[in-house]
Amino acid sequence: MPRYCYVNGQFAPHRDGAVHIEDRGYQFADGVYEVVTVADGRLVDEGPHLDRLERSLGELRMKMPMGRKVLQLKARELIRRNGLRDGLVYMQVTRGVAPRNHAFPADSVTPSLVMTTKKMNFATMKKFTDGVTVISTPDMRWARCDIKTTSLLPNCLGKQAAAEAGAYEGWMVTEDGMVTEGTSSNAWIINKEGTLVTRPPGNEILNGITRQTILALAAEEGIPVEERAFSLEEAYEAREAFVSSATSFVTPVVKIDDKVLGNGKPGSLSERLLGHYQDYAAGRRSQAA
Repeated sequence: MPRYCYVNGQFAPHRDGAVHIEDRGYQFADGVYEVVTVADGRLVDEGPHLDRLERSLGELRMKMPMGRKVLQLKARELIRRNGLRDGLVYMQVTRGVAPRNHAFPADSVTPSLVMTTKKMNFATMKKFTDGVTVISTPDMRWARCDIKTTSLLPNCLGKQAAAEAGAYEGWMVTEDGMVTEGTSSNAWIINKEGTLVTRPPGNEILNGITRQTILALAAEEGIPVEERAFSLEEAYEAREAFVSSATSFVTPVVKIDDKVLGNGKPGSLSERLLGHYQDYAAGRRSQAA
């Protein structure tokens, strides 16, 4: 069946989707985005994702391109047209089309909205059963990483470095040796005491929606958690590690740079959390308040 996209008010064949050359997202990366998992046809954590979209827009003094309920209806129609059962919906909002000028255009300019979908088979992903490798890479980003902006060039450089090293992800590290997050995921370790450790939300990281769900699931299960910064050296000595995102779920990490974690296989707590998250995404359990 043909694949469709949604671009500024119209559904169109994916190959025909296009935006204007003076769209500020294209010229200035003046936009934000969200990626929402679709599991068995349902949008996972849809409300929190849209909350964050509205927050990101507010931080950049941008407005929603349409009402929230209308946006939800458009996303569902796109899912229906593409016959999507498992995968993701990508939403991108930019400040809109205006003559090129660094300063914001007039408020009358309409924001641009683009949505696409991607099919994924989460059930057959070997990263969940085999684990993945990550490498460390310098964190060269700006000071507002809490905004989910489309300005991702430093992230792309880190992800490319990981790809060239045969790794799944790059963990960005500050000059003082502290891990912030992955290039497209949040970073977690389980220390020798069995405590789950992840950096607290702030301007240095994106407060992942999946991250927030994992914290709630850990609380339900009585798993001890510390939200604090951790160093690359502490990560090397960790019992386990994993990354999380809308498409990574809980992906076990078995090696960081040249340091093998544990026995080189996914750890038991990472596997346990992955199972809980998969149940949650499939609607087999609810999240604690």
